[in-house]
Amino acid sequence: MNFHLFQIINGAAGAHDPVDDLLEWAAIWLIFVMAALTLVPGRTVLRVGGWTVLARVGLALLLAVGIGQAVGHLNHEPRPFQAHEVHQLIPHANDVSMPSDHATAAFALAFAVTMFLSRRWGAVLTFLALAVGFARVWTGVHYPGDILAGALIGAAAVAIVLVGERLLSRRSAPAKATPTSGINR
Repeated sequence: MNFHLFQIINGAAGAHDPVDDLLEWAAIWLIFVMAALTLVPGRTVLRVGGWTVLARVGLALLLAVGIGQAVGHLNHEPRPFQAHEVHQLIPHANDVSMPSDHATAAFALAFAVTMFLSRRWGAVLTFLALAVGFARVWTGVHYPGDILAGALIGAAAVAIVLVGERLLSRRSAPAKATPTSGINR
């Protein structure tokens, strides 16, 4: 199924040069545009002293990239162009395919912005993350499953930051007074 879906997407590559050029650009550079766009809703947050919000986004991104690297070291799946005849439109190292680092970072940014900054802006970034993932498959350097793994890792990293934040806030919250047996001391 993973390879079949890859063939459907990558099979269309090479037919229309302007489409290929756009998707080659997206496969390489759109992640950097997304990082810059993350700061757009963050500007408003910074004006009111919300450095911690951007720190959460950054932490989720770093955590996702770290998890992605760990998964990559455990995985030995070759890239599509190493195992099959494909339309490879961009150069890439002959390392493991899963997960896609670009997709991991893109989805981590999108989901973190959704949870910590702005749902509307997060939806825009999620659309762009999908475009990054699609472009990585179109250009022949990843399977669709690699993109899905990146999205799941990004979501997991954001969830870990959320859970960690809630645990820390519970620990630092003042203890609630408990009712005594009615005896004044």
